[in-house]
Amino acid sequence: MTERRSPTIRRRRLGAELRRRREAAGVTIDGVAERLECSASKISRIETGHTSATPRDVRDMLAIYGITGPECEELVQISREARQKGWWHPYGAVLAGAYVGLEAAAHSIRAYEQQAVPGLLQTEDYAKAMIRAARPDFTAEDVDRRVSVRRARQSLLNEDDPIDLWFVLDEAVVSRPVGGDAVMRAQLERLVKAAEFPNVTLQILPFEAGAHAGMDGTFAILEFPEPSDPEVVYAENATGGLFIEKSDELRKYVFIFDHIRAAALRPEESVAYIAKLAKEPLWKARPRGLMST
Repeated sequence: MTERRSPTIRRRRLGAELRRRREAAGVTIDGVAERLECSASKISRIETGHTSATPRDVRDMLAIYGITGPECEELVQISREARQKGWWHPYGAVLAGAYVGLEAAAHSIRAYEQQAVPGLLQTEDYAKAMIRAARPDFTAEDVDRRVSVRRARQSLLNEDDPIDLWFVLDEAVVSRPVGGDAVMRAQLERLVKAAEFPNVTLQILPFEAGAHAGMDGTFAILEFPEPSDPEVVYAENATGGLFIEKSDELRKYVFIFDHIRAAALRPEESVAYIAKLAKEPLWKARPRGLMST
C-alpha cells in the first residue's frame, strides 16, 4: 500500500517515536527541557505532534537518549518531511489543517454524521449553502476558499489508492433541504452515485430507530495504513473539534459506531431510500405552515 505523505501524520509519528525513546532511556520531559535549555511545554508539544521539531531538535533529543547512527538519521528525515507544507497550507486563514492533514494520510474513515452531508461527498452548491448558513461571519471569499478545499479533499475518493469510507448518516441529513430544492436533490443524487464506488459504504439511521448510541454527537474514526500510526477519533464541534487518541476512548467510539451501524438501514436499503428522496423529498410533503405553529 502506498503511504500518502502527509506532514501532519509524519509529525504525529515523529512525536510518538521520540516519546518512546525518551521513556526507554528513563529521561523525564523536564530533564530533556533542562538539557536543551527550552520549556517543558515545547518538548511535550513535539511528542504529541502539535509542534514541528527541527532536525537539530531531533538530533539533540536523540543524543540525550543515546540514539545515533541510522536510527537517528531516519528520525531526522521524518522531521524534515514533517516540516513540509501540505497542499492545504494556503487555506490556513479559513481552515484548521490538522484534520485535513490526518484525513490525507488515512486508509479508512468510519463516521457518524447528524446534521450535514460529509465534506468528502458534498456537491459544490451544497457546500456553499451549508458554509454560508453555518458561518454567517465568513466573507464570500472565505466561503469560496473553503469550497476549494473540499473539492481538493474529494480526490481521496478516486486516486490510485482510494480511501475507504463508511458513513452512517442520520435521516435528518437527507431530509433537510440545504440550499433549496434543486441543490438538495442534486446532493442526494451525488450520494447515490458515490455509493456505487467500491470504497464507499453509506447507511441511513432512520428516525424510527429512536434513541441510539450516537446521541452525543458527530464523530469520525480515522485509521492509518502503518501500525506505528494509531487510530484517532475526531469529534466535531462549532469551534473546530477535538482529537481523541487514548486507547480506551478509541475503543469506546468503535463500540458506539458498531451499535449505530447495526441500528441503521442496510447499505442497499439506505441507497434506495436516498434515491427515493431525490425524486420524492420529504420537505415537499411537509405542511407549509408547520414552522409557524
